[in-house]
Amino acid sequence: MIARIEGKLVKLQSDTALVQVGCVAYEIMLPSYCINSLSAQIGSQITLCTMEYYEGTPGGSSFVPRMVGFLSDGEKDFFTKFISVKGIGIKKGLRCLSMPIASIAAAIENGDDKMLMTLNGVGKRMTQQIIAELKGKLQIFAIGAESAGTTEAKLKTFQIETLEILIAWGEKRNEAIEMIELACKRHPQAKSAEELVPLVYRLKQGVEA
Repeated sequence: MIARIEGKLVKLQSDTALVQVGCVAYEIMLPSYCINSLSAQIGSQITLCTMEYYEGTPGGSSFVPRMVGFLSDGEKDFFTKFISVKGIGIKKGLRCLSMPIASIAAAIENGDDKMLMTLNGVGKRMTQQIIAELKGKLQIFAIGAESAGTTEAKLKTFQIETLEILIAWGEKRNEAIEMIELACKRHPQAKSAEELVPLVYRLKQGVEA
């Protein structure tokens, strides 16, 4: 099983990414939130944690291999639990995840049915099913969601773009927010993601610009 893909993001569609690895290009299905995070990375090197499955109908004569990608192993673990809910398959699960995993996990743990009903394709009955089956099992995925959400609401547009890039490159959300705040404090002249991303990594590496 292929568990990780590292390569050039060649193309991004509404639900898939095309990643070039050497002479081979892989079509990888993505959850909705990943599409937003990767939108600024076309042409860049990315890393996706992956899982494979075979798509087909019971009793069918053929099955089509598919690959699903995530920004981290933790998000892949969450997805495995999420699709264990009765009535949620892989394709529906991918469509449902239209906001950050930590926010969804926190909503499930808090029994926040109104927030869950804002997810793509999730109605009242499905919301109740998700909470009934998963509440109490997702604390590790929900850690920091409330404080991170409050902080993100205060970020400017270019800072949010920087955050999405850092997460797509494997940085943890809370740590990325802290690095962005520090970089902006030390370098207030930075007004775009293109300027801010290199500054964040220079600070992370202990190199002052």
